[in-house]
Amino acid sequence: MKVFVSWSGLRSKVVAELLSDWIKCVLQASQPWISTRDIDKGAIWFSEISDQLRETAAGIVCLTQENKNKPWILFETGALAKGLSTNRVCTFLIDLAPSDIEDPLAQFNHTTPDRTSMWGLISSLNGCLEGARLDERILRQVFDTYWPNFEKSFAEALAKTPQEADVEPRSGDSILGEILANTRMLSSRVRELESRVSMSAEPVIETGPMSNKSYVHHLARDTNTPIQNIIETAKTLGVPYSEVEEWLNTYRVVKVDRKGKVGVENPPRPGPALG
Repeated sequence: MKVFVSWSGLRSKVVAELLSDWIKCVLQASQPWISTRDIDKGAIWFSEISDQLRETAAGIVCLTQENKNKPWILFETGALAKGLSTNRVCTFLIDLAPSDIEDPLAQFNHTTPDRTSMWGLISSLNGCLEGARLDERILRQVFDTYWPNFEKSFAEALAKTPQEADVEPRSGDSILGEILANTRMLSSRVRELESRVSMSAEPVIETGPMSNKSYVHHLARDTNTPIQNIIETAKTLGVPYSEVEEWLNTYRVVKVDRKGKVGVENPPRPGPALG
């Protein structure tokens, strides 16, 4: 399984090389690929990377404060995402927090250089190995063996490769703008789902006692629904019969007692608004 490790800038390059070696140690059946080492002399650089991107099974994008908006990082990430499902492309945040990442990179799964997050990364890569994957018990042992080495080497890599330029942190306006855009997008999707539900021919029963009451209330208002069906549905959903009796006696022209029996006619009265 080929794992494409993308980088841009000195700090990103050093960490990408470290990450590539470490993944190979933990998952020996994997084939990490990084351009600093794996492009043959004389090969056309752009063409070689394009070929590797087409053959890769998973991708890791090494992000820093300096390169997070660089065109090359965005190009390689887009090329990876084009041929893979997003859960097989992740960003590795070297000196960043998830809140520092803007779209489109914010849409990917983020890995941070801590033990829990790195275990999640290795587990995901191991799952891509199919027939060569390690049993989780063995994988945990190998991971625990090599983790201290990665943790130490990563700290040394950051100390030896300071930022080449000062980068302003992401502004509050930028974060608020992203929250607003995402909120509007979610609202639009919710409205679309609600519209689909309202046009559905089959009744939809939502969870929660108030939703169940609303559903039975709808049945009581619908004079085409048999009374006995309404009573049985209310019992199944846990709606108090006293309320069902009141609704039936409000919307129907018959009298219904507490046993569900139909009695003498009773002209309908204007009922309460549906809640």
